[in-house]
Amino acid sequence: MRALAIVHQPDAGPGVFAEAIATSGWDLDTWSPPTQPQPADVDRFDAVLTFGGAMHPDDDDEHPWLATEREVLAALIDRGVPTLGVCLGSELVARAAGGDTRRMPDPEIGWFDVELTDAGADDPLLAALSPGFEAFQWHSYSSVPPAGSVELARSDAGLAAFRVGERVWGIQFHAEVTAADIEHWITDYETDPDAVRIGVDPDALLAETRTKIAGSNDLGAKICAGFLAAATRA
Repeated sequence: MRALAIVHQPDAGPGVFAEAIATSGWDLDTWSPPTQPQPADVDRFDAVLTFGGAMHPDDDDEHPWLATEREVLAALIDRGVPTLGVCLGSELVARAAGGDTRRMPDPEIGWFDVELTDAGADDPLLAALSPGFEAFQWHSYSSVPPAGSVELARSDAGLAAFRVGERVWGIQFHAEVTAADIEHWITDYETDPDAVRIGVDPDALLAETRTKIAGSNDLGAKICAGFLAAATRA
């Protein structure tokens, strides 16, 4: 079995998901749309995962590769390839599946409670985490999945996870992020105007993160294992 990881920047890759994929015996290829043309032979992948990035989902003028990625995702989704989007990836999946995205009044940055819906409590990716969990968030946009999608989880800011059909998922939170990457994001927070605007306290957020990242990584491993199991059944 072979999975494709779509990576938008070096510090926002598959992280702990890569470890779960290796443990499950899958092969993992990586495509970086900002620096590489469309991947060849996309038909050979049994699952696709697309991850986060500092860019926004509607930044096509600045990042024209976003349109290319949405086209690739749409083709994979149409073929029934199991797909999982994380944060920016979730937003791109929502658009590729026929939905949209929306800019939030304020970004969601930090550790937030996520509560599963009844559908989420039965979902193959999230059921093991019922009734809820705490997750790290860093996003200024929210996903608006297409009509008929299933809402799986919410935070106070809104939708936190969804499913389109039986093989396509989006999670707004960063279940994949490693300790090293998350510390880089926090120490580099001033590159995000929204983080500056809301007054992120990097020292406090670093201290909180160091007490919570191990549990978050365990959560991420469970989500990825659930996704791979669902992909294997598909």
